[in-house]
Amino acid sequence: MLGVSGGIAAYKACELLRRLSESGHDVTVVPTAAALRFVGAPTWAALSGKPVSDEVWSDVHEVPHVRIGQEADLVVVAPATADLMAKAAHGLADDLLTNTLLTARCPVVLAPAMHTEMWEHPATRANVATLRERGVLVLEPAEGRLTGADTGKGRLPEPAEIFEVCRDVLAGAGRRDLTGRHVLVSAGGTREPLDPVRFLGNRSSGRQGYALARAALARGAEVTLVAANSSLADPAGVKVVHVETTAELRAGVVEAAAGADAVVMAAAPADFRPVDVSSAKLKKREDGTAAPVALVQNPDILREVAHERARPGQVVVGFAAETGDADGSVLDHARAKLARKGCDLLVVNDVSGGAVFGSEDNQAVILGADGAAVDVPLGPKSALAHAIWDQVTLRMRD
Repeated sequence: MLGVSGGIAAYKACELLRRLSESGHDVTVVPTAAALRFVGAPTWAALSGKPVSDEVWSDVHEVPHVRIGQEADLVVVAPATADLMAKAAHGLADDLLTNTLLTARCPVVLAPAMHTEMWEHPATRANVATLRERGVLVLEPAEGRLTGADTGKGRLPEPAEIFEVCRDVLAGAGRRDLTGRHVLVSAGGTREPLDPVRFLGNRSSGRQGYALARAALARGAEVTLVAANSSLADPAGVKVVHVETTAELRAGVVEAAAGADAVVMAAAPADFRPVDVSSAKLKKREDGTAAPVALVQNPDILREVAHERARPGQVVVGFAAETGDADGSVLDHARAKLARKGCDLLVVNDVSGGAVFGSEDNQAVILGADGAAVDVPLGPKSALAHAIWDQVTLRMRD
């Protein structure tokens, strides 16, 4: 069920409805009376293929104020205004949408949108805290242009990002086993500058790390994502720290790890960096030979985080992009890396032939320091993300 409350961002819910419908979901739209002043009922009916009403008095014989909530696999409200969240927090039910929120026993996602002052008001903060304590996934609003000339926090997250959250909530079957936990995820590939134009880097897109962040959010966690050079949009509801170099990645990870119950290092940091970075573009030699570039080894962030745990019981997960060679198979190299790094879990990707990088799908073996080995077949990176969090939650202490 897609609920729409009365804010100017209601028009953006049309795109969310389209994405949900085109991905195969049967969507019932329940707007408030105020929402219908921004987007009319014919629009919602045309996009959803279903009649639309905001009243509990329509089709009373079908008891819609109870039936819609009972039958839904997911309820998402976008935008969720301060007024709507206040009613939801206090159990008020004066229209079809608020009645549905009371009867829903499925996962509920609220995507707030309002002016900054309204979002920061103590009453709104208290209502959000109450809803989250009850298991409702209340996203953090985005920052940017608001109504009129105002700019600040309170903007509706992009529909594409809300859609990804919905997919992850459904993929997790409503699990909220990370509620009350703070998790840290790193993603992307670092870049080490050679000069103002060139850098040493790798092919990591950050997709798996971003999928991990979204999956953790869907399961109730507070999520910090340290992202290196990814072109992906910031996941809705996730605190994102953007970095470029391995040194910056290390600083961001070490700082956020201090308060994290789990650290998942999905980023691909460069192993080496140039000793000297030229302030001017390096020119070709006249004789055609290449100028040598002296390299120095970067810090091993995963090993540091694993060996110097910021808090007792912290679960640390590493990634290994491996290929087999004459000295051993992919898993042989991975098991050696697991022991060397000292982490609790190691997610092993066979990247022979450039597999995995930039792809929407992934497959892996999750190795545990306790000897466990979980084979995750090829599928969406979100599925692997949930499989990883399944293993993390098994190892978390109360």
